[in-house]
Amino acid sequence: MVLNEVLYLSRKDVEDLNIDMKTVIQAVEDAFREKGLGKVEMPPKPGIHPKKNSFIHAMPAYIPKMRSAGVKWVSGYPDNYKLGLPYINGLLILNDPETGVPISVMDCTWITAKRTGAATSVAAKYLAKRNSETLAIIGCGVQGRSNLEALLEVFDLEEVRAYDINDENLRRYVNEMKTRFGVEVKAARSPRDAVEGSDIIVTATPILKEPKPVIEKEWLKPGVFGCPLDFDSYWKPEALRAVDKFCTDDTEQLIYYKEIGYFSGIPKVYADLSEIVVGKKPGRENDSEKTLSMNLGLAIEDMATAIIIYNKAKEKGVGTWLKL
Repeated sequence: MVLNEVLYLSRKDVEDLNIDMKTVIQAVEDAFREKGLGKVEMPPKPGIHPKKNSFIHAMPAYIPKMRSAGVKWVSGYPDNYKLGLPYINGLLILNDPETGVPISVMDCTWITAKRTGAATSVAAKYLAKRNSETLAIIGCGVQGRSNLEALLEVFDLEEVRAYDINDENLRRYVNEMKTRFGVEVKAARSPRDAVEGSDIIVTATPILKEPKPVIEKEWLKPGVFGCPLDFDSYWKPEALRAVDKFCTDDTEQLIYYKEIGYFSGIPKVYADLSEIVVGKKPGRENDSEKTLSMNLGLAIEDMATAIIIYNKAKEKGVGTWLKL
């Protein structure tokens, strides 16, 4: 390792490495396992909020087993589409755990998309019914795509019911996902049309400080699994309280966000996802349980993915070496 140079990886560099979703899922599950064993360091992510409903967060983490240490500096701006810009943008910095010297700077857009879908897949592996066939996707953007990709690695889905407030986004999503994955994708007329009767529900809309949620408890069938990626922006408090097991990817961060004004109507947390992965608490115990994992997005997921990208980039000679 040359410690006076840093490997810069653009978004194209990261994408061109063609790391498959199965690899990311395994890395993310391994990270949760290490967390469940108490072998990671990951403080709650601090952030700034320059505009309403926007955020810029710092996400540090260290996973000793993976020799991965670093921080993601990531932003989410819901109105960026008006400027032709992505909702999520940012950079990730990896450091050498032995010296602290930065070893890589990389675009985090691909990482954020893939690891978020992978985390949903890990949660669903332990909390959804094994024979789940129908998936509701609310929000047909980047996360709507990556979550479908990841869930198809675990479940034999027969039907995807997609909904988006933008008709053009919805039409494009339906056509793209049918072509890419060969799965039946239907355009739902409303959130209820997508959610009611589905085995798995993923909501991937912008995170709102003052949400106007729509998902009702009556829409949730016995045995359903839900994974909100947008905090409580889309789920009514009554719907969240109607589940039998309310889980989260990180209880400490959930408490932190509750203290600053989010999650006012959530029930008591049953388990941290990492506790379920290592067997400290059972996941789904029968086919009638309603389960949910409030996935906030964790830095350990980013670092578990980023170290794979860095190592493969070095092996393939991808990226640009810059002097420190």
